[in-house]
Amino acid sequence: MKTFLRIEACPIRDIISRLGDKWSLLVLATLDVNGTMRFNDIYKSIGDISQRMLTVTLRSLESDGLISRKIYPEVPPRVEYTLTESGKELMPYLNNLVDWAMKNMENIVDNRGQYEGKKENKIL
Repeated sequence: MKTFLRIEACPIRDIISRLGDKWSLLVLATLDVNGTMRFNDIYKSIGDISQRMLTVTLRSLESDGLISRKIYPEVPPRVEYTLTESGKELMPYLNNLVDWAMKNMENIVDNRGQYEGKKENKIL
């Protein structure tokens, strides 16, 4: 039996928890599709993310080495974000997940509806 015991540096827990948040995958996918982008361009392309949450997500992805941030000494300062080599290496796996989600979303939504219907019937 294969087990997944809690250890300090469990790569599954660590990486999946970071990429499994609400925004990281969208930011990575946006940079993958569009290339180097400025903060406001990322913000506009995602739409429903707050500026604060985008800032937190970008910092998190940068600390993991998945994106890089370049500041240009201009007035006002220009900041650009791009995928690192590590981020680019990750993208085929994430793109497969995105493709699977797009292909199966309708079925998943239907299943959720059926499940909730069954739960309601049991309660009544």
